Amino acid sequence: DRLKAFIVKVDAAVKGPIVTLSRIHPGLVRRLFELEVPEIATGVVKIHTIARDPGSRSKLAVYTQNVDVDPIGACVGPQGTRVQPIIEELRGEKMDIVLWSSNPAQFVANALSPARVLEVTLVQHEKLANVVVPDHQLTLAIGIKGQNVRLAVKLTGWRIEIKSESEASEQDGRVRAALPLMHQDCVSI
Repeated sequence: DRLKAFIVKVDAAVKGPIVTLSRIHPGLVRRLFELEVPEIATGVVKIHTIARDPGSRSKLAVYTQNVDVDPIGACVGPQGTRVQPIIEELRGEKMDIVLWSSNPAQFVANALSPARVLEVTLVQHEKLANVVVPDHQLTLAIGIKGQNVRLAVKLTGWRIEIKSESEASEQDGRVRAALPLMHQDCVSI
């Protein structure tokens, strides 16, 4: 019954009906996590948003109001026991689980994981996030064929422009200070 939205067609067969499900439906990842993670099923951990390139990679932003629960750890499970069946069901699709934050700059930094972010400057009226990453992390932040940044844009709803630390320093003539953001919380599997 919970998978009704993913049914593409039902065919009659001698041994019973054959049900064809959509594996690219955007709600599939959400439903799989509800089935595998009790904290999501009960509402202790909530999925804020999901961004997906079906068959390749998904990013989930999760959070909880319960200070005693690690939302990322709850989704992954001990040694990946909760997320692994989901990955297998999605035929090896990579999964990035990040911590959602009500602070848009922190959320953008988290969404760009596994890259480390040095600075996020928001242009509110344009809904634009200018991001600075260490030089050696630029390709990781962008991802293969732009996948990492594309999924981060879908996940956060912000346009994201990424520059390396040396590019940003050349443009504004200053050396970057320490990271003004909290520790990035994420896991990539």
